[in-house]
Amino acid sequence: MVDNSALMSEAGRSLLADSSILDSKITEISKEKILTEPTSDGEEEMPQIETRVVLVQEAAKCEELLNALETIKIMEVPVVKIKETSPGKSEEKLIKSIVHMEIKVPYIKAESVEAYGETESPEFETVFVIADFHAPVFNDLHKVDCRVLGPPIVMHCAKKGEALPFSCRPLYCASMLNLVLCFTGFRKKEELVKLVTLVHHMGGIIRRDFSSKVTHLVANSTQGDKFRVAVSLGTPIMKAEWIYKSWERRNEIDFRAAAEKFKNEFKVPPFQDCMLSFLGFSDEEKKSMEEMTEMQGGQHLPVGDERCTHLIVEENTVKDLPFEPSQSLYVVKQEWFWGSIQMDARAGESIYLFEKADSPELKTSVSQLSLNTPNSNRKRRRLRETLAQLTRETDMSPFPPRKRPSAEHSLSMGSLLDISNTPDASITTGETPKSTCMKPSKNSTPLPPKQSARWQVAKELYQTESNYVDILTTIIQVFQVPLEKEGQLGGPILAPEEIKTIFGSIPDILDVHIKIKEDLEDLMINWTEIKSIGDIILKYSKDLLKTYPPFVNFFEMSKETITKCEKQKPRFHAFLKINQAKPECGRQSLAELLIRPVQRLPSVALLLNDLKKHTAEDNPDKETLERAIESLKEVMTHINEDKRKTEAQRQIFDVVYEVDGCPANLLSSHRSLIQRLETVALGDDLCDRGEQVTLFLFNDCLEVARKRHKVIGGFKSPHGHTRPPASLKHVVLMPLSQIKKVLDVRETEDCHRAFALVVRPPTEQTNLLFSFQITTEEPPKKDWLKMLCRHVANTICKADAENLIYATDPDSIEVNTKDMDSTLSRASRAIKKTSKKVTRAFSFSKTPKRALRRALMAHSSVEEKSFGTTSENYLGGRMASTSSLSGIHSPSLLNLPSMFEKRSHTLSRSTTHLI
Repeated sequence: MVDNSALMSEAGRSLLADSSILDSKITEISKEKILTEPTSDGEEEMPQIETRVVLVQEAAKCEELLNALETIKIMEVPVVKIKETSPGKSEEKLIKSIVHMEIKVPYIKAESVEAYGETESPEFETVFVIADFHAPVFNDLHKVDCRVLGPPIVMHCAKKGEALPFSCRPLYCASMLNLVLCFTGFRKKEELVKLVTLVHHMGGIIRRDFSSKVTHLVANSTQGDKFRVAVSLGTPIMKAEWIYKSWERRNEIDFRAAAEKFKNEFKVPPFQDCMLSFLGFSDEEKKSMEEMTEMQGGQHLPVGDERCTHLIVEENTVKDLPFEPSQSLYVVKQEWFWGSIQMDARAGESIYLFEKADSPELKTSVSQLSLNTPNSNRKRRRLRETLAQLTRETDMSPFPPRKRPSAEHSLSMGSLLDISNTPDASITTGETPKSTCMKPSKNSTPLPPKQSARWQVAKELYQTESNYVDILTTIIQVFQVPLEKEGQLGGPILAPEEIKTIFGSIPDILDVHIKIKEDLEDLMINWTEIKSIGDIILKYSKDLLKTYPPFVNFFEMSKETITKCEKQKPRFHAFLKINQAKPECGRQSLAELLIRPVQRLPSVALLLNDLKKHTAEDNPDKETLERAIESLKEVMTHINEDKRKTEAQRQIFDVVYEVDGCPANLLSSHRSLIQRLETVALGDDLCDRGEQVTLFLFNDCLEVARKRHKVIGGFKSPHGHTRPPASLKHVVLMPLSQIKKVLDVRETEDCHRAFALVVRPPTEQTNLLFSFQITTEEPPKKDWLKMLCRHVANTICKADAENLIYATDPDSIEVNTKDMDSTLSRASRAIKKTSKKVTRAFSFSKTPKRALRRALMAHSSVEEKSFGTTSENYLGGRMASTSSLSGIHSPSLLNLPSMFEKRSHTLSRSTTHLI
């Protein structure tokens, strides 16, 4: 607080003063460096001030606090000087300066503060650090206006490298530093005093009157002028609980009460203290709005309940109320409901009041968020007028009729001819395209009474292009621009990356089509039969090739993002409800409007084909049209190919996320997913017999993964989106070049839908056999084997893919599927898994697996000569002795060669004729 009053005193005198005492006398405030030099203009030198930091009771026992004080060298000290206003006059003024002074002694420990209570002495500046602001010693110091700090603010200053701050009030922490709060709706003085005290302890500032400088309004009621102004300015409106919860976390050094995630938990919901009823809505809409009401802090009641505070009316279906509303009941249109959710605050009711259809007030009612659409009678009347006008003008003018100002959103010619059937509603603000209703050029050729078929098709191309530009403009102006606007009430509705995903390259596509529309418009105004439409398409073919693929390829992702955000973010759902009901959207959803770019190029290609049919052979545009059609086909082919590659890459990412431990080198630009196959393992080589195994066939490799026995928590992206936990566990990534043969196991009573792979890894001297049973009907086994062999042949550069398939009997490779689904088989697998857990649990040595492997490798290198002939006995002996520690066989100690040695003997006996 600043006052122009002066204080009479001796010239040149300096005083230490608390700002809470002398604020009314101070006219200037400044911050200076350490005051060590004498003052100028004959003023006396500043008196020497001894700075002291006293740790009281429990604070003296905190090692972290002691270490922090060792690093703090300076503290802020308030100094008040008295200066004369002019020479020869006795009138003087006070100037308060916050100066930095050196702390010579880091701290003093004390159990009692009686010896340091000289608060009036100008020779000392003492700061007391107290751990408990509810202790009696704190109350004693606070009563005599001592400087009191809490340990968190001291450690905060040490961490930031700042001086100990000066505060005229006790300061415990920095949780609300630089926050300016205002209160409204609190009737109990005791509660308000408690909240204000806590805010001051956390470094916050309190303002009695609301202004633009207030950062947060703490409200106990949704009524009052302060609440309305805060809503209009977009100031966060908080519950009192926000302050209490912030105080509970006062000892967290890095905690900030204004952190977005923490703050959002305590915002006053839009419908707090509101009882809502809904009239004129379908059962489905009513249920959805009632659920939304509960989510936004309100309650819903049946229509006519006396406790109801707001009656929400569907103005398009309700013409009169079934009862006479009381004076305390707000009867509002549904846009009040959705607007409140979008703003994340209760909107003012006065501009959304429902009026009867014949009410004179209805004509002057104003709405900021229009949800109204023309009533059915008006729409039918305008439609009849438009159609009548079309029948008079179609044969003479290539352009849509000029719209009357009152028919801004009426049906246009373009909407009748375009597949979109969207009302032609040009928006003339911002970067909106020009109106399609252009005045004819002075040098335009007069139109004959009857135009040619070529002119009719060209006119249709122009009209649909004009309407398409309007659709893109609506998407940008009605949806994208408001979502990207800074300073939205209630904060951003969507994150920037979500907006980018939804709209993609729509602005770039619009820029290209505005140019195409303008060229077509000029061509139609100056129409002759030899005018070339094909040149216009060829002129912008490169731009079409550049702008369309990024949007079309990620269109499905765009729709998924809209659906997900609409479900998870009520404000976005309300935003769509408000804007999709606007006339320029033609009652179509955002997703329905966004599909138009996907449909546009095929539509243009069809029109160009039709135009070519009605173009004479000797017309120069005939050949140009053919080249234009080919250029569009190239663009669409490129889009399809690019989309296929994009989908393939997305599928690979899905595999990486689904398979725990999947190798990073699976991600490659040249790799694509061909087929996924669900199987059951028929052997104990890759995993346990009977275990569910998923095969992912890529164009150059085969990823083998088993079903996880235990699924842990999901992956959380930096944007907060939780991905489902991986359901599969990586087993092996096998290059297709290692597959030497594909065995088609014949169907028998004991064996169904089985096949096997003969594989030779580069580290093995013999072939390995992996056998599986297909568990799904699709794809058929025959098709799967052919597909697999074709890609194996492509990998090893062989043309005879079918020569890789060999038919064999199940007995020859000891494979059967008879007991795979039996109860005994399932019990056996369960016992085997349990035995592994028991082996790990009762292993007395607890020797790491990698340590045993290192020991085996080191020992084998010493006896390298004899290893080739006795490896089987050697490994078997070593493993047996190691496993004997627990008495149970431990599969975790097996080496890969020994794992497959038994099967390699079987394979050499049963498949000698195949190799």
